[in-house]
Amino acid sequence: MDADCRVSPANGHQVDTRPDVEVARRVARQWSVISAAELRDCGLSKKAVSRRVRKGWLHPMHRGVYAVGHDNPPLEGRFLAAVKACGTRAVLSHVAGAAHLGIVRWDARYPEVTVVGTGARQHPGIRVHRTGVLDQADITAHRGIPITSPARTLVDLASILDQRRLRRAVRQAQSLKLVDLRQLAEVLARLGPRRGATKLAEILASGPAPTRSELEDLVLDLMLAGGLAHPDVNVPLVLGGREVIPDFRWPEQQLIIEADGAAWHDNKLSKEDDAERQALLEAHGERIVRVTWNQTISQPRQTLARITAAGAPRGGRLST
Repeated sequence: MDADCRVSPANGHQVDTRPDVEVARRVARQWSVISAAELRDCGLSKKAVSRRVRKGWLHPMHRGVYAVGHDNPPLEGRFLAAVKACGTRAVLSHVAGAAHLGIVRWDARYPEVTVVGTGARQHPGIRVHRTGVLDQADITAHRGIPITSPARTLVDLASILDQRRLRRAVRQAQSLKLVDLRQLAEVLARLGPRRGATKLAEILASGPAPTRSELEDLVLDLMLAGGLAHPDVNVPLVLGGREVIPDFRWPEQQLIIEADGAAWHDNKLSKEDDAERQALLEAHGERIVRVTWNQTISQPRQTLARITAAGAPRGGRLST
Protein backbone atom coordinates (compact mmCIF):
# COMPACT_ATOMS: atom_id res chain seq x y z
CA MET A 1 0.00 0.00 0.00
CA ASP A 2 1.34 3.36 -0.98
CA ALA A 3 1.57 5.87 1.84
CA ASP A 4 -0.23 9.13 1.26
CA CYS A 5 2.06 11.86 2.57
CA ARG A 6 0.59 15.35 2.73
CA VAL A 7 1.90 18.72 3.88
CA SER A 8 -0.55 21.40 4.91
CA PRO A 9 0.47 24.72 3.32
CA ALA A 10 -1.72 26.62 5.76
CA ASN A 11 0.39 25.63 8.77
CA GLY A 12 3.57 26.43 6.86
CA HIS A 13 2.48 30.04 6.45
CA GLN A 14 1.25 30.61 9.98
CA VAL A 15 3.36 32.94 12.15
CA ASP A 16 3.84 31.86 15.76
CA THR A 17 2.86 34.87 17.85
CA ARG A 18 3.33 33.36 21.31
CA PRO A 19 5.01 35.99 23.55
CA ASP A 20 8.27 34.12 24.13
CA VAL A 21 8.62 33.33 20.44
CA GLU A 22 8.12 37.00 19.59
CA VAL A 23 10.68 37.99 22.25
CA ALA A 24 13.21 35.58 20.72
CA ARG A 25 12.49 36.98 17.27
CA ARG A 26 13.13 40.53 18.45
CA VAL A 27 16.30 39.95 20.44
CA ALA A 28 17.82 38.04 17.53
CA ARG A 29 17.96 41.43 15.79
CA GLN A 30 19.11 43.49 18.78
CA TRP A 31 22.08 41.89 20.50
CA SER A 32 20.04 39.80 23.02
CA VAL A 33 18.57 42.79 24.87
CA ILE A 34 15.02 44.09 25.12
CA SER A 35 13.13 46.84 26.96
CA ALA A 36 10.11 46.50 29.22
CA ALA A 37 8.01 48.35 26.64
CA GLU A 38 9.05 45.86 23.97
CA LEU A 39 8.19 42.96 26.28
CA ARG A 40 4.70 44.41 26.67
CA ASP A 41 4.43 44.71 22.89
CA CYS A 42 5.28 41.01 22.71
CA GLY A 43 2.32 40.25 25.00
CA LEU A 44 4.03 39.88 28.37
CA SER A 45 2.45 41.51 31.42
CA LYS A 46 4.49 42.89 34.33
CA LYS A 47 3.64 39.72 36.27
CA ALA A 48 4.80 37.54 33.37
CA VAL A 49 8.06 39.52 33.14
CA SER A 50 8.69 39.13 36.88
CA ARG A 51 8.10 35.40 36.63
CA ARG A 52 10.65 35.11 33.81
CA VAL A 53 13.17 37.11 35.83
CA ARG A 54 12.77 34.68 38.74
CA LYS A 55 13.21 31.71 36.43
CA GLY A 56 16.40 33.21 34.97
CA TRP A 57 14.99 33.72 31.48
CA LEU A 58 15.28 37.51 31.72
CA HIS A 59 18.23 39.26 33.35
CA PRO A 60 17.88 42.93 34.43
CA MET A 61 20.62 45.18 33.04
CA HIS A 62 19.23 48.65 33.69
CA ARG A 63 15.89 50.01 34.82
CA GLY A 64 13.40 48.54 32.34
CA VAL A 65 16.00 46.75 30.18
CA TYR A 66 16.76 43.02 30.15
CA ALA A 67 19.17 40.54 28.61
CA VAL A 68 17.37 37.46 27.30
CA GLY A 69 18.54 33.95 28.09
CA HIS A 70 21.83 34.84 29.79
CA ASP A 71 23.42 37.74 31.67
CA ASN A 72 26.47 38.24 29.46
CA PRO A 73 25.42 39.90 26.20
CA PRO A 74 28.14 41.10 23.80
CA LEU A 75 29.52 44.62 24.04
CA GLU A 76 27.00 45.73 21.42
CA GLY A 77 24.25 44.46 23.69
CA ARG A 78 25.61 46.50 26.58
CA PHE A 79 25.68 49.56 24.36
CA LEU A 80 22.13 49.01 23.12
CA ALA A 81 20.87 48.33 26.65
CA ALA A 82 22.29 51.68 27.80
CA VAL A 83 20.55 53.48 24.92
CA LYS A 84 17.23 51.74 25.63
CA ALA A 85 17.47 52.63 29.32
CA CYS A 86 17.71 56.33 28.49
CA GLY A 87 14.60 56.60 26.33
CA THR A 88 13.51 56.65 22.72
CA ARG A 89 15.49 59.83 21.88
CA ALA A 90 18.77 58.57 23.32
CA VAL A 91 21.80 57.71 21.17
CA LEU A 92 25.16 56.09 21.84
CA SER A 93 27.89 58.75 21.80
CA HIS A 94 31.37 59.94 22.77
CA VAL A 95 33.93 57.17 23.47
CA ALA A 96 31.28 54.42 23.40
CA GLY A 97 29.98 55.65 20.07
CA ALA A 98 33.48 55.98 18.67
CA ALA A 99 34.37 52.46 19.84
CA HIS A 100 31.23 51.05 18.21
CA LEU A 101 32.20 52.76 14.95
CA GLY A 102 35.75 51.39 15.19
CA ILE A 103 37.31 54.85 15.60
CA VAL A 104 38.86 54.22 19.02
CA ARG A 105 39.52 51.20 21.21
CA TRP A 106 37.00 50.45 23.92
CA ASP A 107 38.46 50.96 27.40
CA ALA A 108 35.73 49.31 29.52
CA ARG A 109 34.36 52.57 30.91
CA TYR A 110 30.61 53.07 31.46
CA PRO A 111 28.71 53.23 28.15
CA GLU A 112 28.05 56.84 27.14
CA VAL A 113 24.69 58.03 25.86
CA THR A 114 23.53 61.46 24.73
CA VAL A 115 19.98 62.65 25.36
CA VAL A 116 18.23 65.90 24.48
CA GLY A 117 17.08 68.05 27.36
CA THR A 118 18.01 68.60 30.99
CA GLY A 119 16.18 65.75 32.72
CA ALA A 120 17.58 64.86 36.13
CA ARG A 121 17.14 61.05 36.06
CA GLN A 122 20.36 59.19 36.71
CA HIS A 123 21.14 55.75 35.31
CA PRO A 124 23.61 53.67 37.36
CA GLY A 125 26.27 52.18 35.11
CA ILE A 126 25.65 54.69 32.30
CA ARG A 127 27.28 58.05 31.69
CA VAL A 128 24.60 60.35 30.32
CA HIS A 129 25.52 63.47 28.33
CA ARG A 130 22.74 66.01 27.97
CA THR A 131 22.54 68.42 25.07
CA GLY A 132 20.19 71.06 23.78
CA VAL A 133 21.21 70.44 20.17
CA LEU A 134 20.97 67.08 18.43
CA ASP A 135 19.82 67.60 14.86
CA GLN A 136 18.55 64.72 12.78
CA ALA A 137 21.70 65.07 10.68
CA ASP A 138 23.70 64.17 13.80
CA ILE A 139 21.88 60.86 14.35
CA THR A 140 22.32 57.58 12.54
CA ALA A 141 22.31 53.85 13.30
CA HIS A 142 25.25 51.47 13.13
CA ARG A 143 24.78 47.72 13.41
CA GLY A 144 21.34 48.18 14.88
CA ILE A 145 22.23 50.77 17.54
CA PRO A 146 21.12 54.45 17.44
CA ILE A 147 24.29 56.53 17.54
CA THR A 148 25.64 59.99 16.84
CA SER A 149 26.93 60.41 13.30
CA PRO A 150 30.69 59.90 12.83
CA ALA A 151 31.21 63.65 12.40
CA ARG A 152 29.19 64.53 15.51
CA THR A 153 30.96 61.76 17.43
CA LEU A 154 34.34 63.32 16.64
CA VAL A 155 33.13 66.78 17.62
CA ASP A 156 31.99 65.37 20.96
CA LEU A 157 35.28 63.51 21.41
CA ALA A 158 37.12 66.81 20.96
CA SER A 159 35.72 67.92 24.33
CA ILE A 160 37.27 65.01 26.24
CA LEU A 161 40.36 63.71 24.37
CA ASP A 162 43.80 65.27 24.27
CA GLN A 163 45.28 66.44 20.97
CA ARG A 164 47.17 63.22 20.22
CA ARG A 165 44.23 60.86 20.87
CA LEU A 166 41.81 63.11 19.04
CA ARG A 167 44.09 63.29 16.01
CA ARG A 168 44.34 59.48 15.95
CA ALA A 169 40.53 59.22 16.11
CA VAL A 170 40.01 61.72 13.28
CA ARG A 171 42.54 59.98 11.08
CA GLN A 172 41.13 56.53 11.84
CA ALA A 173 37.64 57.73 10.90
CA GLN A 174 39.02 59.00 7.59
CA SER A 175 40.81 55.71 7.00
CA LEU A 176 37.53 53.82 7.53
CA LYS A 177 35.81 56.26 5.12
CA LEU A 178 33.31 57.20 7.80
CA VAL A 179 33.84 60.94 7.47
CA ASP A 180 35.63 63.55 5.39
CA LEU A 181 36.95 66.98 6.28
CA ARG A 182 34.01 68.75 4.64
CA GLN A 183 31.54 66.92 6.88
CA LEU A 184 33.55 67.71 9.99
CA ALA A 185 33.87 71.37 9.06
CA GLU A 186 30.11 71.58 8.44
CA VAL A 187 29.26 70.13 11.86
CA LEU A 188 31.77 72.40 13.60
CA ALA A 189 30.29 75.47 11.91
CA ARG A 190 26.70 74.42 12.63
CA LEU A 191 27.27 73.70 16.32
CA GLY A 192 29.25 76.89 16.91
CA PRO A 193 31.79 77.57 19.68
CA ARG A 194 32.16 74.66 22.07
CA ARG A 195 34.79 72.91 24.12
CA GLY A 196 37.45 71.26 21.93
CA ALA A 197 36.34 72.96 18.70
CA THR A 198 39.61 74.86 18.26
CA LYS A 199 41.61 71.69 18.84
CA LEU A 200 39.60 69.81 16.21
CA ALA A 201 39.84 72.70 13.73
CA GLU A 202 43.64 72.64 14.03
CA ILE A 203 43.66 68.95 13.15
CA LEU A 204 41.43 69.54 10.13
CA ALA A 205 43.75 72.32 8.95
CA SER A 206 46.55 69.78 8.40
CA GLY A 207 44.56 68.27 5.54
CA PRO A 208 43.24 64.79 4.72
CA ALA A 209 45.12 62.13 6.68
CA PRO A 210 43.42 58.71 6.64
CA THR A 211 46.23 57.02 8.55
CA ARG A 212 45.80 53.49 9.85
CA SER A 213 48.15 53.38 12.84
CA GLU A 214 49.91 55.46 15.47
CA LEU A 215 53.20 54.99 13.62
CA GLU A 216 51.69 56.46 10.46
CA ASP A 217 50.48 59.38 12.59
CA LEU A 218 53.99 59.97 13.92
CA VAL A 219 55.64 59.75 10.51
CA LEU A 220 53.11 62.10 8.90
CA ASP A 221 53.42 64.60 11.76
CA LEU A 222 57.21 64.46 11.51
CA MET A 223 57.11 65.21 7.78
CA LEU A 224 54.59 68.04 8.06
CA ALA A 225 56.31 69.64 11.05
CA GLY A 226 59.59 69.39 9.10
CA GLY A 227 58.15 71.53 6.31
CA LEU A 228 57.50 68.84 3.72
CA ALA A 229 54.50 69.04 1.41
CA HIS A 230 51.42 67.02 2.44
CA PRO A 231 51.68 63.62 0.72
CA ASP A 232 48.86 61.40 -0.47
CA VAL A 233 47.90 59.17 2.46
CA ASN A 234 46.87 55.55 1.83
CA VAL A 235 45.71 56.31 -1.71
CA PRO A 236 45.47 53.07 -3.76
CA LEU A 237 47.54 52.48 -6.89
CA VAL A 238 46.73 49.85 -9.51
CA LEU A 239 49.93 48.43 -10.97
CA GLY A 240 50.03 45.42 -13.24
CA GLY A 241 46.45 44.58 -12.37
CA ARG A 242 47.16 44.61 -8.62
CA GLU A 243 46.03 47.21 -6.10
CA VAL A 244 48.78 48.52 -3.86
CA ILE A 245 48.24 51.04 -1.06
CA PRO A 246 51.37 53.02 -0.15
CA ASP A 247 51.38 54.63 3.29
CA PHE A 248 52.53 58.02 1.93
CA ARG A 249 53.28 59.08 -1.63
CA TRP A 250 54.19 62.19 -3.58
CA PRO A 251 52.92 61.33 -7.10
CA GLU A 252 55.02 63.83 -9.03
CA GLN A 253 58.23 62.62 -7.42
CA GLN A 254 57.10 58.95 -7.47
CA LEU A 255 58.37 58.79 -3.91
CA ILE A 256 56.79 56.49 -1.32
CA ILE A 257 57.33 56.44 2.45
CA GLU A 258 56.43 53.18 4.16
CA ALA A 259 55.91 53.16 7.94
CA ASP A 260 57.11 49.72 9.00
CA GLY A 261 55.39 48.90 12.28
CA ALA A 262 56.31 45.66 14.03
CA ALA A 263 52.68 44.53 14.23
CA TRP A 264 52.42 44.46 10.46
CA HIS A 265 55.90 43.70 9.20
CA ASP A 266 57.77 41.53 11.73
CA ASN A 267 56.77 38.10 10.46
CA LYS A 268 57.84 35.93 7.54
CA LEU A 269 54.68 36.32 5.44
CA SER A 270 54.56 40.11 5.91
CA LYS A 271 58.21 40.45 4.95
CA GLU A 272 57.64 38.37 1.83
CA ASP A 273 54.62 40.49 0.93
CA ASP A 274 56.60 43.70 1.55
CA ALA A 275 59.37 42.49 -0.77
CA GLU A 276 56.86 41.57 -3.48
CA ARG A 277 55.10 44.93 -3.19
CA GLN A 278 58.38 46.80 -3.26
CA ALA A 279 59.52 44.96 -6.38
CA LEU A 280 56.22 45.78 -8.11
CA LEU A 281 56.42 49.46 -7.15
CA GLU A 282 60.05 49.81 -8.19
CA ALA A 283 59.31 48.12 -11.52
CA HIS A 284 56.86 50.98 -12.17
CA GLY A 285 59.37 53.70 -11.33
CA GLU A 286 58.47 54.30 -7.67
CA ARG A 287 61.17 54.94 -5.07
CA ILE A 288 60.60 53.69 -1.54
CA VAL A 289 61.94 54.86 1.83
CA ARG A 290 61.10 52.67 4.82
CA VAL A 291 60.81 54.18 8.29
CA THR A 292 60.57 52.21 11.54
CA TRP A 293 59.07 53.14 14.90
CA ASN A 294 62.51 53.41 16.51
CA GLN A 295 63.82 55.69 13.74
CA THR A 296 60.79 57.97 14.03
CA ILE A 297 60.97 58.24 17.83
CA SER A 298 64.70 58.05 18.54
CA GLN A 299 66.14 59.63 15.39
CA PRO A 300 63.57 62.13 14.11
CA ARG A 301 66.08 64.59 12.60
CA GLN A 302 68.02 61.89 10.79
CA THR A 303 64.80 60.29 9.58
CA LEU A 304 63.47 63.58 8.26
CA ALA A 305 66.82 64.28 6.58
CA ARG A 306 66.73 60.86 4.90
CA ILE A 307 63.21 61.49 3.55
CA THR A 308 64.19 64.96 2.34
CA ALA A 309 67.33 63.66 0.66
CA ALA A 310 65.21 61.12 -1.20
CA GLY A 311 63.46 64.03 -2.93
CA ALA A 312 60.40 64.76 -0.82
CA PRO A 313 59.01 68.16 -1.87
CA ARG A 314 58.89 71.11 0.47
CA GLY A 315 55.64 72.72 1.50
CA GLY A 316 54.24 75.18 4.01
CA ARG A 317 55.04 74.39 7.62
CA LEU A 318 51.90 73.04 9.33
CA SER A 319 51.26 72.94 13.06
CA THR A 320 50.41 69.45 14.31
